[in-house]
Amino acid sequence: MEKILMGVGNELKGDDGVGNRLAREFDNEDWLSVPCETVPENFGGLVKKKEPDILVLVDAARMDLPPGEIRRLSKEELSSEGIGTHSMPLNLLLLQLEEYVGEVVVLGIQPKEVKVEEKLSTEAREAVEELKTVLKEGKWDEIEMKN
Repeated sequence: MEKILMGVGNELKGDDGVGNRLAREFDNEDWLSVPCETVPENFGGLVKKKEPDILVLVDAARMDLPPGEIRRLSKEELSSEGIGTHSMPLNLLLLQLEEYVGEVVVLGIQPKEVKVEEKLSTEAREAVEELKTVLKEGKWDEIEMKN
């Protein structure tokens, strides 16, 4: 089973880099882990080539939740969620990729602060650690959907 993790965000803006941090630190032989920075569309060719069974995309998302909270997001929510540091909206990227992927899972992490700073908040750091375990155990479907 081919699995790809794509982390998205700007690591120079504090918690906005949470997806990239996860992708950089996630070390699991069952996954291809890709830190995409602010240009996940640059990795669309990789997804099309690999045709993964599962594509998990992780990004900071403003969801009006406590910092560090993790939620699954529907494709429809992607146009309104997120921090907006990407060069292409994630919903448009997924429209281009969905025919090459078995299942797409988008996970949002509520940031505490998005400002020029290279470190993550404690809450975002804890969310990264939680997601490492969730992905290794294949339990992403147990993460609550955003209401």
